[in-house]
Amino acid sequence: MNEQQKRLNIVLFEPQIPQNTGNIARTCACTGAKLHLVGPMGFSVDDKRLKRAGLDYWHFLDITYYDSTQEFLDKHKEDALYFFTTKGRQVYSDQTYPDDCYLIFGREDAGIDEAILMQHPDSCLRLPMIGPVRSLNLSNTVAIATYETLRQWGFPELQNEGQLHKFRWEDID
Repeated sequence: MNEQQKRLNIVLFEPQIPQNTGNIARTCACTGAKLHLVGPMGFSVDDKRLKRAGLDYWHFLDITYYDSTQEFLDKHKEDALYFFTTKGRQVYSDQTYPDDCYLIFGREDAGIDEAILMQHPDSCLRLPMIGPVRSLNLSNTVAIATYETLRQWGFPELQNEGQLHKFRWEDID
């Protein structure tokens, strides 16, 4: 792969809230990231709340489904895996993310199983927060991690400049 074709993978272990997964799907569609949904999930993939949150972006998605966390881990044991958890000892922005890495997020109510975290201690990453607050919303955490990775890569294949609808930027000069 050349510099312009880097691949980012977003993995959700056992997502429970369809609106979060829909928002994450939209982030994946807007960034070109591949989405991996690992069951069991707390909703059906045809849930109208899931579709509504993703709006009309579903046809832009590349989604892979897994029946279990173990199935995912078995298939990706040689890949660069990064586990986002409130229990992590390293700050997410201190990590350098390689091409074709997997950013992994746990279920909204329980996070990632600690037995899995113990097997990957150097790959457990944390977003800094104040002490008494339990965690950020899952879709916000995914967006922050996704854009940090893409920032490190120079935002490959993303449009870095927008256009006005009623006016033209060129008319200012």
